[in-house]
Amino acid sequence: MLSRRHAFSVLSAIALATGSLVTAAPAAEPQKASLRLKWLPQAQFAGFYVAAAKGYYKAEGIDLTINPGGPNLLTENLVATGADTFGLSGGTDSVFAARDKGLPIVCIGVSHQITPFIFVTRKDGPVKTIQDFKGKTVTTWFTGANHVLNGMLAKEGIKPDELKIQPQQVSVTPFVDGSVDVVTATYYNEFYTIQSRMPKDSLKTFVAEDYGITFPRDTLIVAETTAKEKPELVKAFLRASLRGWKDAFSDPKGAVDTVMAAAPTLDRAQQEFMLTEVKRLMTSGAAAKNGLFWIDADAVKTAHDFFLKYGVISKPLDLAAAYDASFIQSVPAADRLP
Repeated sequence: MLSRRHAFSVLSAIALATGSLVTAAPAAEPQKASLRLKWLPQAQFAGFYVAAAKGYYKAEGIDLTINPGGPNLLTENLVATGADTFGLSGGTDSVFAARDKGLPIVCIGVSHQITPFIFVTRKDGPVKTIQDFKGKTVTTWFTGANHVLNGMLAKEGIKPDELKIQPQQVSVTPFVDGSVDVVTATYYNEFYTIQSRMPKDSLKTFVAEDYGITFPRDTLIVAETTAKEKPELVKAFLRASLRGWKDAFSDPKGAVDTVMAAAPTLDRAQQEFMLTEVKRLMTSGAAAKNGLFWIDADAVKTAHDFFLKYGVISKPLDLAAAYDASFIQSVPAADRLP
């Protein structure tokens, strides 16, 4: 009977003689990809920065570059043209608008499960109801929020040209100093700033949910070709991103540290507040049961029908083509839940 040592020597000799001695294959090069955010670095995107900092994308074989957004950048256009692989776009409304224009993008996940912004005015001002928007100066973002505003106005029988709708600046100063009647504000950013500069009880808000509609926002998108030709890349991106977001929620201090490493001039207190609000938005609705980035088909259909009814989109859309839930559903439920 051969000893273990002698047997190993014999097998090695055979392998050498036949040329079948196998060495470890070199690791495959990570696949280059990019994620285009909808705005500049802040805690709204903490999970992606955490996933990148902890090497989760590289562990999934992705060499990911995170590209910031800005006021003149439309994520849908950049993803549709292939300039970016992944995108965090405005929301279901901007996905509808993009598909309505024929842009070949697909939503693979929804971050904010409820409408994350509101329209703000003064309690003691002339705007008491939506009807009072007529003739007033209203600022909003033309990256999706404008569609929500137009939908709400249409439901009340108001045409966009009956008021002065202007692009919103980064600063909320025009509203605070009284030169703007109604301003658009996310719960986690502009509303925080407004409340820090004005008495909280002096403000009146108009909330989409009060009008019987929810507009899920911050949609993860890819080009149709990416979804079709690189499904494993899409799934790997989602797995890594989910890990990052779960870590961000379990260690918010560390997550804010990571974000501020990318943008040191941010105000820490505001970023901590932002991450708390973002967690609320991301774990609301259907996500409470199904996990992060869940695509709530019912919410999408309701929003679609609302926009179609009030002329925000010109024709019915193929929602199954625009929203592909198979990618997020491929991730085990336990890995989706924060």
